[in-house]
Amino acid sequence: MRSVVVTGASTGIGHATAKLLLDKGFKVFGSVRKQADADRLKNELGAKFTPLLFDITDEAAVLAAARDVRAALAGETLAGLVNNAGIAVAGPVLELSADQFRRQMDVNVIGPIIATQAFGPLLGSDPQLRGPKGRVVMISSVAGKNGNPLTPAYAASKHALEGLSESLRRELMLFGIDVIIIAPGPVKTPIWGKGQEAVNTDNYKNSPYLPALQKVSAYMKQLDSIGLPPEKIAERVFDALTLSHPKVRYQIAPDPLRHIVTSYLPKRMVDRIIAKRLGLMPPAA
Repeated sequence: MRSVVVTGASTGIGHATAKLLLDKGFKVFGSVRKQADADRLKNELGAKFTPLLFDITDEAAVLAAARDVRAALAGETLAGLVNNAGIAVAGPVLELSADQFRRQMDVNVIGPIIATQAFGPLLGSDPQLRGPKGRVVMISSVAGKNGNPLTPAYAASKHALEGLSESLRRELMLFGIDVIIIAPGPVKTPIWGKGQEAVNTDNYKNSPYLPALQKVSAYMKQLDSIGLPPEKIAERVFDALTLSHPKVRYQIAPDPLRHIVTSYLPKRMVDRIIAKRLGLMPPAA
C-alpha cells in the first residue's frame, strides 16, 4: 500500500483528495491545524487515514510530522506530497498592509517550501529508502497565470508557486521525482469564506475601491453555486500521482472557453473588460 501526504486536509480540495486517494487504495497522511479536525477526519475516513497536526508555516512542527511519517513508512518511499494548504487574502494593493501580504506569502509559498523540504527526502531523494520515486503535486490556481484586481496578494502567491514548481521540477529530475501543477478555477471550497474578514467591505468604507470590492465579495459568496466541486480537482490530483506520463500542468475551470478566449485577447482589452465589469474605469473627463 503506497502512501501520500496531503496538506490542508480538513476541508475543500484537501479533504476531497484524501477521500479519493483512500478509495483508490492509498494510505493518506493528512495535515490539519486543529485537534478537533484530526479527530473528525480519523472517525470519518477510517484506519488508512493518519492525521498530522501542524500549521504549514511552523517548520519545527512540519519536520516533526515528517519524522513520524518516515517511521510509519518503515524504509519505503512516499508516493506523493500534495501541497494544498493555503489561504486567500483580498483587497487592493494600495490598501492592504504589508503584514497581510506577508501572511499570504508565508502560507501559500513558504509553507509549500517547508513541506517539500521536510517530505522531499521521503519521495526518493534519500537513497536509503526502498521503492519507486514519488511525486510532488502543487495546488496552484488559474490566478497562477493571471492576476485579477482586488486579489493581488493571492495572485502573487500563486504566481510564485508556479515559478517555484517550474524550478523544483527541473531540480528533482536528479532523483527521478516529478512535480505537477494543478491549477483550478473557482472551486466550491471554504478558502474565500475563511478570508471574508480580508474582504469585509466595512474595512473600506472610505475607499474608492468600495463598489468594486462589494462586487468581488458578492462573487465570492456565489462560489458554492458556480464553482467546481472539489472532487473534480481530486480526480486530477490522482491522475498527477498515477499516470505514467502526466502533464506538467493541469488547468481546470468551470468555464474553460472564457479562459481560452481571454488568454488570446490583447492584455489591454482584457484590462478594460474587467475594469468595466467591476467599475474600475476612470471617470469620464
